[in-house]
Order: sequence, then structure tokens, then C-alpha cells
Amino acid sequence: MDRFAKIVATLGPASSNEATLRQMIEAGMDVARLNFSHGTQDQHEENIALIRRLSDELNKPISILADLQGPKLRIGKLENDQIDLLAGQIIALSSSKNPKTLAEDQTFIPFDVPKLHEALEPGNRILMDDGNLEIEVTQLDGETIYAKVIIGGLLRSHKGVNLPGSKLSIPILTDKDLSDLEFSLKRGIDLLAVSFVKNAADLIFVRETLKKMCEYRGIPPIIAKLERPEAIDNLDEIFEVCEGVMVARGDLGVEVPPWQVPAIQKQIIREANIRGKMVITATQMLESMINHSRPTRAEAADCANAIYDGTDALMLSGETAIGAYPVNSVRMMNEIILEAEKHLDKWGEKTSIQGASIDDDAVTTSIAARNMADDQDVFAICVFTFSGNSARWVSKAKPTVPIFAFTPRMSTYNWLGICRGVTPFLVNRSDSLEEMLEHIENKLVKVKPKTGGKQVIMVGSFPVGAHASPNLALLHTIKHLKQE
Repeated sequence: MDRFAKIVATLGPASSNEATLRQMIEAGMDVARLNFSHGTQDQHEENIALIRRLSDELNKPISILADLQGPKLRIGKLENDQIDLLAGQIIALSSSKNPKTLAEDQTFIPFDVPKLHEALEPGNRILMDDGNLEIEVTQLDGETIYAKVIIGGLLRSHKGVNLPGSKLSIPILTDKDLSDLEFSLKRGIDLLAVSFVKNAADLIFVRETLKKMCEYRGIPPIIAKLERPEAIDNLDEIFEVCEGVMVARGDLGVEVPPWQVPAIQKQIIREANIRGKMVITATQMLESMINHSRPTRAEAADCANAIYDGTDALMLSGETAIGAYPVNSVRMMNEIILEAEKHLDKWGEKTSIQGASIDDDAVTTSIAARNMADDQDVFAICVFTFSGNSARWVSKAKPTVPIFAFTPRMSTYNWLGICRGVTPFLVNRSDSLEEMLEHIENKLVKVKPKTGGKQVIMVGSFPVGAHASPNLALLHTIKHLKQE
């Protein structure tokens, strides 16, 4: 059985070597995520070169996703690098380099958060270390903030900070992000993930920044990471200005109550499918495999349920970046997806593209191709695309047969690997229907379909070569197909 949903694997110390990365690709990895919250640019550059070489050797396109750190809020450097906070204790904190003079025994915590005092008021909560520690603001005195410890524990330097309900306003791209962005574009990354998106204005600013940096190449598809409550409130406008979204359940699960996350996940995935946007479900998918060779039953069920929800891809984070079993994690995810997809007819979400903000021809043709595939004895849908959007739209129509995307553009060939059910092929530009059909014959002659007959559905735009939305779907019989 062909696997439709894709696997995104984060690279890190556990997977940044040729032998492991080769095995991960062979085990089913489709997208390599470069997490710019960790590692150096030199390390990422080595990984990019390694991915491209192995992709060529193994004849499997691997999309490279650059994930910017974004304005991640963190604790500053603590004295002795750690401090033990006790419930009920009153502490002082500030982002100022010159905080108000404190009592000799007053506990002080520096914050790497600009103008923190302007964002808070008494009663606001501050969560630290992924929500494991919690304090509540009691008083503001200039740039110094006093707070009561609600949930104590050991706090270490540079741990993450969440400010639910605060009025903090900081730029979507930090100086580090701008440097990492320029680095990534020059090295030809395929997809860009933007962290801590709040609204459409954030993404419009990112896109304008990309335009200035991308004079020598096209803008890569933008994936908006949804990890703040404001983003959930502004979903409609965010979908209008990005190509895909990530259900980033880590920070999201700290900013909102954990019991709300499953419903939010379903809402995001459903809206993404309706609007023809890619959607990745991420964070703690197989978390226990960081240290163990097998996942928990709950983790396996979580992954399967994301497939039933209709996600396009599942993402592994620490499992492949720092875990003891990076290859097994990919292999296990592959098996979980395959098993879940056997039962999509019974338990899968049926919602697919309905055309919000998308050209009517693209929607109509994509749905027509899916319906033809259901009605006829075909084994694949073959899409001709320049930008990749036509293949993405057909993917979002959720056909039950594989999608083969033919493109003359290397950047499109590289990023299409993330789209559900899509296998890209790099071909010369077609100037006629006859040339398009010839490409299909040449590329698929060695394909051995597991189901269906010898027919495919060809999707493209007419006139040929116009780089327009798809408006043509026709049946074609492969002359020399080798049945399995």
C-alpha cells in the first residue's frame, strides 16, 4: 500500500551523519527539518549538502524545511545557572539591565524579554520551562516586576517563558531570524516555517522581507506555526496569506489549557483542508522514543488520530534530533501511518478542498480528478505544474490514488515532497498535450501499481505552457505498464 501522509523529521546531533540520515530516508522520511533554535549555521550547511547528496543517490526527493526560532521568550542567565523557587515566595524580575535596587535577600530573575514591564499588569501569569513553573504578577514598580510563586521548582538559565494574556508586542523576525533567513535562502531551502505567528500582518511582513531577499529565486512556501492563542483567534486571516500551517502543540499547550488542544487541532486541520493549505501536526508525537525503542500506546493512537483528522504530515522533533532511536522513530511513524490509512474510509475526516480564496477552475478540476479516480479503474493522477500549486490543490482534494507531479522547475520538485500523496518528477517543459503524455509514459513505464488498471488521469492547464490554474482532466492509458 502507498503511504499518503508525509513524515517530517528534525535533524540534530542524533541524525546529522550520513549513515543515520540514509537509513532515515530509507525508513520513510520525506522532509528534513532544520531547527534554527539549535545548532550553528555551519552545522545546518553541512546537513543541507548531505540531504541533497543522499536525495540524489537514493532517487528520492527530500524537502528541506527551515524552521526559524522566532521571538522565543527566555529567562536570562541566572546566578549559578539555576535557582530553586518555592511556592508562596515573592520574587522580583525585570528585562532591564539596571533593575531597581532590591533587598539583600530578594530573589531576582533576569528576563531576555524586551520591555517586559510594559506587557504585564497585576494578576497576569508567567509560565516558565514549558509551564512547569508558574508565577503571578503582584506589583509593578517602574521596570521591576514583583510576583508570587504559584508552582515552584528548579529553574535553569535560558529556559522558555510564556506570557498568556499579556500585551507583549515584539517583531515577528529577530536579528537572528533575519541572519538565518538569508543563510537559508542562499542555500536553497524548500519550505520556511515561521514561529509565533499572531496574525496576517506578521506573515505579510515576512513575505515582504522574503521578496527583498529573493531577487535571485522564487519565494519558498510559508508554513505558519500556530502556537499562540492569538493565532487561533485569527485563523481566517492567517490562512489567507500562507501556503500551510503547523499545529505546534508544544507552546500552544502551554498558552492554552491542555484539554483544549485536541479540539483546536481538529479545527486547524479541518480549516486547512477546506482552504487547500498544507498542514503539519507536530510536537511529542512519539516523545517516549527519545529514550525508548517503542512508543507508548497513547502516542501511537495520537499519531493515528491526526491521520484520521486529515493532516498532511506528522513531525518528529526530539525523537530524531537528540533521541537514541532516530531511525526506529521514522520506521515506527511509517508503520503507524500505513495502518491508520487502511481505515480512513471508516474513521477518516472526509472534509477536502472547497475553494476558499482559490481559483474556481483549480477547485473544480481537482475535485473532478478525484471523482474520476473514484469512478474509473485508474492507479494515479498525473499533475503538470510549474509553481506546485496545482499538485497541492489536487492533494487537498484527497484522492484515494497516488499523485504524480511533473514539473520543469527544480525548486518546485524539491518542495512538493511535503504534499500528501504526491511524488514529484523533474521533466523538461511541455509545449503540447502530446509532450505531456510522453513524459507520463517515460516516467511511469517502470512503475508497478499495486491497485487499479493501466489508466491515469492527467491534470494540467490549457493552453499548455500558460502557467495557469488547472482546467483540464483527462483519462490516459499507459501503453507499456508493468503490473505488479
